[in-house]
Amino acid sequence: MQESFAQLADPDGEGWRIAEADILREWSKSGSAAMDLLLKRGEEALDLGEIDLAIGHLTALTDHAPDFAAGWLARAQAYAAAGKVGPAIDDLAHALQLEPRHFVALTQLGAMLEEIGDEERALKAYRQSLEIHPHQQEAIDAVQRLEDQRQGTDI
Repeated sequence: MQESFAQLADPDGEGWRIAEADILREWSKSGSAAMDLLLKRGEEALDLGEIDLAIGHLTALTDHAPDFAAGWLARAQAYAAAGKVGPAIDDLAHALQLEPRHFVALTQLGAMLEEIGDEERALKAYRQSLEIHPHQQEAIDAVQRLEDQRQGTDI
């Protein structure tokens, strides 16, 4: 997986999309069919807008597989959809403790921090994410937006 991260971090490389897919696929594997099923059910419920059901499945997942970063990230997304910013940020922090290179969690953390008005920490999270994966348009746009605001040039 180290090679995939090297490819991902290369701002001029062409193989970053494949590396990104490989990393995301690897991160989605818990090592347990039952835990993978809970993740799938939680994500499906979230996609259907069944937020409480999603949180239930994903809480069961984090309870039974506390070392599975994807479970914490997915539950953070469900909490965010429910408007529960504090628990979402807590779950993102937990995911990042387990996998500090989790660029998806870093970008989502940046968005959550930006949402609550903590622009400095949001900018830091976005920049950390871009150090790992410099091709993320959402994070690139966010850094530009926050830097423009900081300089008073936002329109």
